[in-house]
Amino acid sequence: MSVLIAIPARYASTRYPGKPLVPLTGASGVSMTLIERSWRAACSVSGVDRVVVATDDDRIREVSEAFGAEVVMTSETCANGTERCAETHVALGGGYDIVVNLQGDAPLTPHWFIEDLVKGLNAAPEAEIATPVLRCDGDALNGLLNDRKHGRVGGTTAVFGTDHSALYFSKEVIPFTSDTYAGTDKTPVFHHVGVYAYRPDALAAYPGWPTGPLETLEGLEQLRFMENGRKVLCVEVEAKGRQFWELNNPQDVAKIEEMMATMGLE
Repeated sequence: MSVLIAIPARYASTRYPGKPLVPLTGASGVSMTLIERSWRAACSVSGVDRVVVATDDDRIREVSEAFGAEVVMTSETCANGTERCAETHVALGGGYDIVVNLQGDAPLTPHWFIEDLVKGLNAAPEAEIATPVLRCDGDALNGLLNDRKHGRVGGTTAVFGTDHSALYFSKEVIPFTSDTYAGTDKTPVFHHVGVYAYRPDALAAYPGWPTGPLETLEGLEQLRFMENGRKVLCVEVEAKGRQFWELNNPQDVAKIEEMMATMGLE
């Protein structure tokens, strides 16, 4: 089984322009760009044959090549990371059994999230795409609710069935709960981790499907698979004491740097 990790990165982010080149300072005081930290996270995953940065921007290409990454230049017309991964797989000549999309704003993604994701997709031949979900503790849920209260999207949540097939993903906090949870309490809310593992046929078909109303409303690329009747598998992963957060807004820089300091990540 051959595995490719593609890291889609674009400069013209709607919520945070230039986000891949934002510096993040770790526990040791070392500063690296977001894209370098995401690339290093990808390189730490075992069982991977190739890691590439996929971008349409020369600034990101130059920075990425400077720290040693292989870069694939993609078109500016890619609407999202999944389309960019599909184009990347074609540009590399195809042939990979699984293509992993590690989005360039998730530098805190532990290697076992992706390793478990690939194992989960291999174990579910009926699924065409898999994505990790992490059960929120009280602190994480309170963070999501606080972001929404202040008009920010701090993360995406997921609900799924007994077979772990996704039912829906939303930038709202779902399912609704009126209970109050303390810091370490397990909650009924699952944080969607922005990583995907695709089978090549489903990935190749994706750019040809029209953008549906749910994808348009939520701004979530994975909903296009669901709107076209494709099974999306939610693979529950364990934090193992690691904190996880994605860099979606400028306010997240300080939060991620604080998490890196707490966890002793350089």
